[in-house]
Amino acid sequence: MTPYLSVIVSAYNEEDNLHRGSLELVADYLKHQKFTWELILVNDGSTDTTLAQLNQFAKSHPHSRVINNPHMGKAAGIISGALAAKGELILFTDMDQATPISEFDKFLPLLESGSDIVIGSRSGRPNAPLFRKILAFGNIILRNLILRLPVKDSQCGFKAFNRNAAQKIFTIMNQVHPPKVVSGPAVNPGFDVELLYLGRKLGFKISEVRVSWRHQESRRVSFIKDAIAGLTGLLTVRYRSLTHAYK
Repeated sequence: MTPYLSVIVSAYNEEDNLHRGSLELVADYLKHQKFTWELILVNDGSTDTTLAQLNQFAKSHPHSRVINNPHMGKAAGIISGALAAKGELILFTDMDQATPISEFDKFLPLLESGSDIVIGSRSGRPNAPLFRKILAFGNIILRNLILRLPVKDSQCGFKAFNRNAAQKIFTIMNQVHPPKVVSGPAVNPGFDVELLYLGRKLGFKISEVRVSWRHQESRRVSFIKDAIAGLTGLLTVRYRSLTHAYK
Protein backbone atom coordinates (compact mmCIF):
# COMPACT_ATOMS: atom_id res chain seq x y z
CA MET A 1 0.00 0.00 0.00
CA THR A 2 1.31 3.44 -0.92
CA PRO A 3 1.85 5.47 2.27
CA TYR A 4 0.10 8.79 2.65
CA LEU A 5 3.03 10.36 4.54
CA SER A 6 6.76 9.74 4.21
CA VAL A 7 8.87 11.05 7.11
CA ILE A 8 12.60 11.49 6.47
CA VAL A 9 15.21 11.73 9.21
CA SER A 10 18.87 12.20 8.29
CA ALA A 11 21.40 11.02 10.88
CA TYR A 12 25.12 11.69 11.31
CA ASN A 13 26.65 10.44 14.57
CA GLU A 14 23.33 10.68 16.41
CA GLU A 15 23.84 7.92 18.98
CA ASP A 16 23.11 10.29 21.89
CA ASN A 17 19.74 11.35 20.49
CA LEU A 18 18.94 7.74 19.64
CA HIS A 19 19.73 6.67 23.20
CA ARG A 20 17.39 9.41 24.42
CA GLY A 21 14.56 7.84 22.41
CA SER A 22 14.05 10.54 19.78
CA LEU A 23 12.95 8.05 17.12
CA GLU A 24 10.56 6.37 19.54
CA LEU A 25 8.76 9.71 19.84
CA VAL A 26 8.43 9.89 16.05
CA ALA A 27 7.21 6.30 15.76
CA ASP A 28 4.72 6.72 18.61
CA TYR A 29 3.19 9.76 16.93
CA LEU A 30 2.91 8.00 13.57
CA LYS A 31 1.37 4.85 15.05
CA HIS A 32 -1.55 6.88 16.38
CA GLN A 33 -2.43 8.49 13.02
CA LYS A 34 -5.32 7.40 10.84
CA PHE A 35 -3.29 7.73 7.63
CA THR A 36 -0.69 5.29 6.33
CA TRP A 37 2.98 6.23 6.61
CA GLU A 38 6.60 5.23 6.21
CA LEU A 39 9.67 6.33 8.15
CA ILE A 40 12.88 6.71 6.12
CA LEU A 41 16.07 6.84 8.18
CA VAL A 42 19.10 8.03 6.25
CA ASN A 43 22.48 7.23 7.77
CA ASP A 44 25.01 9.81 6.61
CA GLY A 45 28.18 7.73 6.94
CA SER A 46 28.14 7.83 10.75
CA THR A 47 31.31 6.74 12.54
CA ASP A 48 29.64 5.83 15.86
CA THR A 49 26.86 3.33 16.59
CA THR A 50 24.18 5.26 14.70
CA LEU A 51 23.85 2.81 11.78
CA ALA A 52 23.56 -0.20 14.07
CA GLN A 53 20.90 1.55 16.13
CA LEU A 54 18.96 2.63 13.03
CA ASN A 55 19.00 -0.93 11.68
CA GLN A 56 17.83 -2.30 15.03
CA PHE A 57 15.06 0.29 15.17
CA ALA A 58 13.87 -0.53 11.64
CA LYS A 59 13.77 -4.26 12.46
CA SER A 60 11.46 -3.67 15.40
CA HIS A 61 9.29 -0.97 13.82
CA PRO A 62 7.17 -1.85 10.77
CA HIS A 63 7.03 0.68 7.95
CA SER A 64 10.55 1.90 8.77
CA ARG A 65 13.59 1.48 6.53
CA VAL A 66 17.21 2.57 6.47
CA ILE A 67 19.18 4.15 3.63
CA ASN A 68 22.90 3.81 4.30
CA ASN A 69 24.84 6.56 2.53
CA PRO A 70 28.53 7.41 2.67
CA HIS A 71 29.14 10.69 4.48
CA MET A 72 27.83 13.40 2.14
CA GLY A 73 26.13 15.81 4.56
CA LYS A 74 22.59 16.37 5.80
CA ALA A 75 21.41 17.99 2.56
CA ALA A 76 22.40 14.93 0.51
CA GLY A 77 20.73 12.70 3.07
CA ILE A 78 17.43 14.56 2.79
CA ILE A 79 17.62 14.59 -1.00
CA SER A 80 18.22 10.83 -1.19
CA GLY A 81 15.42 10.20 1.29
CA ALA A 82 12.98 12.43 -0.60
CA LEU A 83 13.76 10.76 -3.92
CA ALA A 84 13.20 7.34 -2.35
CA ALA A 85 9.97 8.38 -0.59
CA LYS A 86 6.68 6.86 -1.75
CA GLY A 87 4.24 9.04 0.15
CA GLU A 88 1.71 11.52 -1.16
CA LEU A 89 3.14 13.94 1.39
CA ILE A 90 6.81 14.13 2.38
CA LEU A 91 8.07 15.62 5.64
CA PHE A 92 11.62 15.99 6.85
CA THR A 93 12.40 16.50 10.50
CA ASP A 94 15.52 16.61 12.69
CA MET A 95 16.70 13.67 14.75
CA ASP A 96 16.86 15.77 17.94
CA GLN A 97 13.16 16.63 17.56
CA ALA A 98 13.78 20.29 18.38
CA THR A 99 10.45 20.74 16.60
CA PRO A 100 8.30 17.80 17.77
CA ILE A 101 6.82 15.57 15.09
CA SER A 102 3.37 16.34 16.56
CA GLU A 103 3.62 19.82 15.01
CA PHE A 104 2.71 18.11 11.73
CA ASP A 105 -0.88 18.36 12.97
CA LYS A 106 -0.67 22.06 12.06
CA PHE A 107 0.65 21.29 8.59
CA LEU A 108 -1.88 18.72 7.46
CA PRO A 109 -4.92 21.03 6.99
CA LEU A 110 -2.84 23.40 4.85
CA LEU A 111 -1.44 20.60 2.69
CA GLU A 112 -4.91 19.16 2.21
CA SER A 113 -6.39 22.55 1.29
CA GLY A 114 -4.00 23.55 -1.48
CA SER A 115 -0.56 24.39 -0.11
CA ASP A 116 2.24 22.60 -1.94
CA ILE A 117 4.90 23.32 0.67
CA VAL A 118 4.48 24.04 4.38
CA ILE A 119 7.40 25.14 6.54
CA GLY A 120 7.85 25.59 10.27
CA SER A 121 8.69 29.01 11.71
CA ARG A 122 10.50 29.35 15.04
CA SER A 123 9.27 32.77 16.09
CA GLY A 124 11.83 34.46 18.35
CA ARG A 125 13.87 31.26 18.83
CA PRO A 126 13.32 31.11 22.62
CA ASN A 127 16.35 30.09 24.72
CA ALA A 128 18.68 30.21 21.73
CA PRO A 129 22.04 31.96 22.29
CA LEU A 130 22.34 35.56 21.13
CA PHE A 131 24.73 34.70 18.29
CA ARG A 132 22.16 32.32 16.81
CA LYS A 133 19.52 35.05 16.90
CA ILE A 134 21.92 37.48 15.25
CA LEU A 135 22.65 34.95 12.51
CA ALA A 136 18.94 34.40 11.97
CA PHE A 137 18.17 38.13 11.79
CA GLY A 138 21.03 38.74 9.35
CA ASN A 139 19.87 35.84 7.23
CA ILE A 140 16.38 37.31 6.94
CA ILE A 141 17.71 40.67 5.74
CA LEU A 142 20.16 39.19 3.23
CA ARG A 143 17.66 36.61 2.01
CA ASN A 144 15.14 39.32 1.18
CA LEU A 145 17.75 41.55 -0.47
CA ILE A 146 19.41 38.85 -2.56
CA LEU A 147 16.60 36.42 -3.34
CA ARG A 148 13.39 38.32 -2.59
CA LEU A 149 12.23 35.28 -0.64
CA PRO A 150 9.42 36.44 1.69
CA VAL A 151 9.57 33.90 4.53
CA LYS A 152 10.30 34.52 8.20
CA ASP A 153 12.29 31.36 8.90
CA SER A 154 13.88 29.46 6.04
CA GLN A 155 16.17 27.38 8.26
CA CYS A 156 13.77 25.43 10.46
CA GLY A 157 14.42 21.73 9.89
CA PHE A 158 10.74 20.88 9.69
CA LYS A 159 9.30 21.11 6.17
CA ALA A 160 6.63 19.24 4.23
CA PHE A 161 5.85 18.92 0.52
CA ASN A 162 3.18 17.32 -1.57
CA ARG A 163 4.50 14.65 -3.91
CA ASN A 164 4.45 16.80 -7.05
CA ALA A 165 6.45 19.60 -5.45
CA ALA A 166 8.91 17.21 -3.80
CA GLN A 167 9.63 15.28 -7.00
CA LYS A 168 10.31 18.41 -9.03
CA ILE A 169 12.32 20.25 -6.38
CA PHE A 170 14.45 17.37 -5.15
CA THR A 171 15.15 16.10 -8.68
CA ILE A 172 16.61 19.52 -9.54
CA MET A 173 18.46 19.65 -6.21
CA ASN A 174 20.03 16.27 -6.95
CA GLN A 175 21.21 17.54 -10.33
CA VAL A 176 22.63 20.74 -8.87
CA HIS A 177 24.18 18.89 -5.93
CA PRO A 178 25.38 15.53 -7.30
CA PRO A 179 26.31 13.06 -4.53
CA LYS A 180 29.82 13.73 -3.24
CA VAL A 181 31.62 12.11 -0.33
CA VAL A 182 32.98 14.63 2.22
CA SER A 183 34.96 14.46 5.45
CA GLY A 184 34.05 15.92 8.83
CA PRO A 185 30.81 17.71 9.76
CA ALA A 186 28.98 18.92 6.65
CA VAL A 187 26.38 21.62 7.19
CA ASN A 188 24.93 23.42 4.19
CA PRO A 189 23.04 26.51 5.40
CA GLY A 190 22.06 27.35 1.82
CA PHE A 191 20.14 24.10 1.37
CA ASP A 192 16.83 25.17 2.93
CA VAL A 193 16.91 28.55 1.20
CA GLU A 194 17.53 26.87 -2.13
CA LEU A 195 14.62 24.48 -1.60
CA LEU A 196 12.24 27.36 -0.95
CA TYR A 197 13.63 29.51 -3.73
CA LEU A 198 13.12 26.63 -6.16
CA GLY A 199 9.60 26.04 -4.86
CA ARG A 200 8.69 29.68 -5.41
CA LYS A 201 10.40 29.77 -8.81
CA LEU A 202 8.41 26.71 -9.91
CA GLY A 203 5.15 28.35 -8.84
CA PHE A 204 4.32 26.23 -5.81
CA LYS A 205 2.22 27.65 -2.99
CA ILE A 206 4.29 28.00 0.20
CA SER A 207 2.71 28.39 3.64
CA GLU A 208 4.54 29.14 6.87
CA VAL A 209 3.31 28.00 10.28
CA ARG A 210 4.59 28.91 13.72
CA VAL A 211 5.81 25.75 15.44
CA SER A 212 6.96 24.76 18.87
CA TRP A 213 10.75 24.63 19.06
CA ARG A 214 13.34 24.15 21.75
CA HIS A 215 16.98 25.08 21.43
CA GLN A 216 19.41 22.16 21.12
CA GLU A 217 23.14 22.66 21.61
CA SER A 218 25.26 21.68 18.63
CA ARG A 219 29.02 21.32 18.33
CA ARG A 220 28.66 21.91 14.61
CA VAL A 221 27.82 25.62 14.88
CA SER A 222 30.41 28.38 14.40
CA PHE A 223 29.31 32.02 14.23
CA ILE A 224 31.92 33.26 11.73
CA LYS A 225 31.94 30.16 9.54
CA ASP A 226 28.15 29.93 9.48
CA ALA A 227 27.75 33.63 8.68
CA ILE A 228 30.14 33.34 5.75
CA ALA A 229 28.58 30.07 4.60
CA GLY A 230 25.09 31.57 4.81
CA LEU A 231 26.00 34.55 2.64
CA THR A 232 27.87 32.33 0.20
CA GLY A 233 24.84 30.06 -0.05
CA LEU A 234 22.52 32.97 -0.87
CA LEU A 235 24.86 34.31 -3.55
CA THR A 236 25.29 30.82 -5.02
CA VAL A 237 21.53 30.35 -5.34
CA ARG A 238 21.25 33.74 -7.03
CA TYR A 239 24.09 32.91 -9.42
CA ARG A 240 22.55 29.54 -10.33
CA SER A 241 19.24 31.22 -11.04
CA LEU A 242 20.85 33.86 -13.28
CA THR A 243 22.80 31.19 -15.17
CA HIS A 244 19.69 29.00 -15.64
CA ALA A 245 21.06 26.09 -13.62
CA TYR A 246 17.60 25.25 -12.29
CA LYS A 247 16.12 23.32 -15.19
